[in-house]
Amino acid sequence: MVALTTLLAASDAAIDTPDIDWSAIAPNLVLMLGGILLLTVVSLLKTRLPRWFCATWTVLVSLGAMAAVVPLWRRVQDSGPETAMGGAVGLDGYSLVIAANVCLAVIFGALLLKGYLEREQLEGPEWYVLLMLSASGAVTMASADDLIVLFVGLEIMSVAAYVLTAMHSRRISSQEAGMKYFLLGAFASAFLLYGIALTYGATGSTSLAKIQTYLSGTVISHSGLLLGGIAFMLVGLGFKIAAVPFHFWTPDVYQGSPSPITAYMSTAIKAAAFAAIVRVFVVALGPTQVNEWRPMVYGLAVLTLLVGSLFAISQTNVKRMLAYSSINHAGFVLIGVLANTPEGNSATLFYLVAYTFMAAGSFAVTTVVGRTGDGRHSLDDYRGLSKVRPGLALVFAVLLLSQAGVPLTVGFLSKFYVIQAALDSDFAGAGVLCVIAMLTAVISAFMYLKIVASMYFGDPVDADAPAIRIPASAGIALALAVAGVVVLGVLPGPLSDVVGDATAQLVAVIP
Repeated sequence: MVALTTLLAASDAAIDTPDIDWSAIAPNLVLMLGGILLLTVVSLLKTRLPRWFCATWTVLVSLGAMAAVVPLWRRVQDSGPETAMGGAVGLDGYSLVIAANVCLAVIFGALLLKGYLEREQLEGPEWYVLLMLSASGAVTMASADDLIVLFVGLEIMSVAAYVLTAMHSRRISSQEAGMKYFLLGAFASAFLLYGIALTYGATGSTSLAKIQTYLSGTVISHSGLLLGGIAFMLVGLGFKIAAVPFHFWTPDVYQGSPSPITAYMSTAIKAAAFAAIVRVFVVALGPTQVNEWRPMVYGLAVLTLLVGSLFAISQTNVKRMLAYSSINHAGFVLIGVLANTPEGNSATLFYLVAYTFMAAGSFAVTTVVGRTGDGRHSLDDYRGLSKVRPGLALVFAVLLLSQAGVPLTVGFLSKFYVIQAALDSDFAGAGVLCVIAMLTAVISAFMYLKIVASMYFGDPVDADAPAIRIPASAGIALALAVAGVVVLGVLPGPLSDVVGDATAQLVAVIP
């Protein structure tokens, strides 16, 4: 008995368990527990809940998660970045702003889902539960200080998104989109996991802080393992941001998915993936390995800018146009990544927040114009929209002009900041890349203006088409989106100050 007690005591002493600071992952916990509680409440209650309950619950949970970011932000600004959960989770300004941005995307998604599900007769809590669980994965991914945690967050985010994409049971295109997204996403996840394994083999750790420390103190010349790890991780994350040539899923999935889910995917998932790219490539690998990954990202940026703009102008389906537009925007954000500077990181963060308003608002318009069946997305369906729904046409025009980069909108400032950050960096190819970016902006503007011209200078093609009904929740989403685009375009100071203070840093675990 004494020997057993001694053995147990020795084993307890040998286990080094990290201190768990639950407050450090409060936004994540709020989103995850909010989804679980919603499912539990709906399962236990025998009475039918009001139609507004699930959407309202999701919005309140998202606002609660955003509120949980505030004390963490103050803590980081006062005492600097921290690491929690034994070095698995990072607490810095960059990850916190991304967390708040993901919550904003969930709010847009919930507001659009309410009217959409009533119209399509698909009401149920599972949509909202999956939305919150996916968002919790996105927040985990953005704050990961370890490559394994990053992968786990990506899978939580992605698996829920796969299901959401295919959940419109009466639309074959939705189920087809979900299958394509799942198969290609699983393939990309395998690349990411293999890249993590190769990086571990080259550095001996999956902790980003330990990788950074190891590389700063060790001279590695053309390591095949590390170079392969960088390439494979870039493939996996490039799929999530829809960078060319990993973009093939985007037009089909964006077109086939329920429009509110497309709004969520184009904003929250893209933001989380870019946060991971900044965390891994710029922060962990940037100081020592920038010359290894920069040529790869440069090639991706050029292809993404060109393909996103050139293919957009040849489309006749508005959701596919916006899909290629999303690809082009990803190319602009990659310009900020290539700067490999704090200013570049701030510019990418400003762009991601601004794009949330622009993209969510644009897909909010497609949600209501799509009508029952969510199938009216051809350019002809938008002809004469200004005569039928002048307010909706005006909102869409403002959102499209912002994406085109018209001055006095947040889209103009977003493009300006990433280009300025690249030109101010030591990146030799920045000038050529910025010229390419501006040329593609002009090409993309043709696509945006084509939609605007169809709305204002054409007549409705189908006079017998059902009337466009704008649910109250969708109206709130549209108002929020256009207000964000205009206000941040005229008064960008508050957001610029926040992203300027949102430094992305790694903190090593003290033994």
